[in-house]
Amino acid sequence: MTKFVSPKIVASFSDLDRAIKNLPRPIGLVPTMGYLHEGHLSLARAARAECASVVVSIFVNPTQFGPSEDLARYPRDLPRDLDLLEQEGVDLVWTPAAEEMYPAGYQTWITVEEITRPLEGSMRPGHFRGVATVVAKLFNAVQPDRAYFGQKDAQQAAVIRRMARDLNYRLQVVICPTWREPDGLAMSSRNVYLCSEERTAATVLYRALTAAQAQFSSGERNAETLRQIMTHTIQNEPLACLQYVSCADLDTLQEIQDAITGAALLSMAVSFGKTRLIDNLVIGEV
Repeated sequence: MTKFVSPKIVASFSDLDRAIKNLPRPIGLVPTMGYLHEGHLSLARAARAECASVVVSIFVNPTQFGPSEDLARYPRDLPRDLDLLEQEGVDLVWTPAAEEMYPAGYQTWITVEEITRPLEGSMRPGHFRGVATVVAKLFNAVQPDRAYFGQKDAQQAAVIRRMARDLNYRLQVVICPTWREPDGLAMSSRNVYLCSEERTAATVLYRALTAAQAQFSSGERNAETLRQIMTHTIQNEPLACLQYVSCADLDTLQEIQDAITGAALLSMAVSFGKTRLIDNLVIGEV
């Protein structure tokens, strides 16, 4: 097994600037909020395969959490994260402090319009303003050639792609496949919150998605029928509290009202106890 040198770890913007100057290009950036799992590590591997240097940011971004959300209890384990990143051959890990990212008097925000309004945007006001702003700051600070995100957060990926195009960022946004547990549950740092019964129940998300996908593969094209399949599957799980299901246009994220003619995003948000999970699948011709 290849033995990698421990990544350089920096926290301040000034230390980051000095470290970036010494990295060969192209540079791949993997933005994370830490408590890494195999999905995050797959992004680092993709960056390692395509880039001369790999930078991972670890920052639990407070501006994308709502007042009643889980910022305080969001899982953190920096020593564990650093061990995992060393095994993946990451060159640089940036761990900025909230006080440096958002100093006193901070008042500048990035707002992406239509694509942030449905789905998660309707459930979590202000969430994507925080996401777009912090990602823009990460892009500005690291100046990567490529940036890697996971498909599990499908709307986030769409928002970041749109922001990068609209603001003329000279980088490639790379969206990598969702990583799943053997039983289909999408890997998420929040899965640690689930008790054993909730963890078993949470597999209903993937069952609902694949049930709708199977009907689509069998010829069903009515979007509402697919939404009903997902809804009924989830409602049959007693521990699941459904927030929404969606069958939306992949590009605009607007709900499809009639027949699916191109690529569509099947997605949902479901709570199990105090833990809220999202998942999605893409169907149709991309």
